[in-house]
Amino acid sequence: MNITKKSRPAATRPEDQRLSLGSTFAYGFQHVLTMYGGIIAPPLIIGAAAGMSSQDIGLLIAACLFVGGLATILQTVGIRFFGSQLPLVQGVSFAGVSTMVAIVHGGGGIQAVFGSVIAASLIGLLITPLFSKIIKFFPPVVTGTVITTIGLTLMPVAANWAMGGNKAAPNYGSMANIGLAAATMAIVLLLSKVGNAAISRLSILLAMVLGTGIAFAFGMADFSKVGTGEIVAFPTPFAFGPPTFEIAAIISMLIVILVTLTETSADIIAVGEIVGTKVDSKRIGDGLRADMLSSAISPLFNSFTQSAFAQNVGLVAITGVKSRFVVSAGGLILVILGLLPVLGRVVAAVPTPVLGGAGVVLFGTVAASGIRTLSKVEYRNNMNLIIVAASIGFGMIPIAAPAFYDQFPSWFSTIFHSGISSAAVMAILLNLLFNHLKAGNSENQSVFVAGTGRVVKEEELKCLADGDRFEGGKLIDCDGKEVPIQAASNSDH
Repeated sequence: MNITKKSRPAATRPEDQRLSLGSTFAYGFQHVLTMYGGIIAPPLIIGAAAGMSSQDIGLLIAACLFVGGLATILQTVGIRFFGSQLPLVQGVSFAGVSTMVAIVHGGGGIQAVFGSVIAASLIGLLITPLFSKIIKFFPPVVTGTVITTIGLTLMPVAANWAMGGNKAAPNYGSMANIGLAAATMAIVLLLSKVGNAAISRLSILLAMVLGTGIAFAFGMADFSKVGTGEIVAFPTPFAFGPPTFEIAAIISMLIVILVTLTETSADIIAVGEIVGTKVDSKRIGDGLRADMLSSAISPLFNSFTQSAFAQNVGLVAITGVKSRFVVSAGGLILVILGLLPVLGRVVAAVPTPVLGGAGVVLFGTVAASGIRTLSKVEYRNNMNLIIVAASIGFGMIPIAAPAFYDQFPSWFSTIFHSGISSAAVMAILLNLLFNHLKAGNSENQSVFVAGTGRVVKEEELKCLADGDRFEGGKLIDCDGKEVPIQAASNSDH
């Protein structure tokens, strides 16, 4: 008798779990709240650098929410060749903010920013199949340095906001402005201390709300222009004019794209481990292609480079909710918010000192994330310490002295006027020089290497005999007898 075995249904991946409709959107909204402060900060910074009005900045914010939602849906739902189908929230990457500000200040304006994003993202899309081969040139010593520099280069922005944002204003740098920023920062820290995990995660957003309330009570907030303009509107393509393509700006942005590809690869791998699902090179490639396609299309709707938000990867770990459809629901919420430019104008009306107080913590968190990555780097018997030191120092030059490159050719100053680009170029080149081109390297290439680990002087070793050993803090010779240790005299110091 022939027995036909029924084939078992394919095992459901953890990320394919479906929750009730209510739970799906509730958890999705939590993802939106977790990253909301991060996604609105880049358009605020770039819009202010471009000298935009609050209405135009509101339009930028709405565009970034709209495109971030579409990018999130593409990443989580996925189509052939595009989308990792993992619970990853997409949004405007912090990695490109400093570079975009440098492009704006270089005379290209917002149109050159959009053009550089389109061109660099298309190049990123083309090199995605090759990225697995060049990712070895972006180890933690490079990515950690770049991420740290991103946070540090944004600190002048936070300080300027805390002082009022407008240097021509009579109250710029006043005690009232700085006091409001300090109060907002204090609220962030106090809410972070609260035992409730949800409140702690939303500390920056809640602090901005409370800080704005304080400002309104003291007559420091103006919401009179919130009602000016449409309440509901579809983002107008190229609302700020057609993009322009400048070679120096594109090269500078390409560096950002390489960093973004590296960060997204790390986020895909990390969330795969958290969810407990298989992540192979094909899945990483699909995720990176979704990133680059979203970034290339985003300027059409007045937005910028897209990447996975690391804080939401942490939220998946904290909540244990692994469903990618929950994040898809969060993407849909972002799209809806992006169709409401009135919300963007509300955010744009938040007093700049409030943004400054929150920005100190927000941007500091970016730098701290880079430091955490650098803590995993091995510094003994190599030149990694020099790579980090020289790269961060080089990246700080345009921040400490903004006019440093004014006498250089315009293409050069556009690239290196950005601290992030400067640090990235230096870190990549030094990593190649010291860790890949090892000809001429020795075990101790620099006096700085000796400072990264415990060192024993050669003359101290000459005092030891064969068989000597330390046991329980005592020096024992080969016959098992204790060797007296003479204390150092004052003249020896």
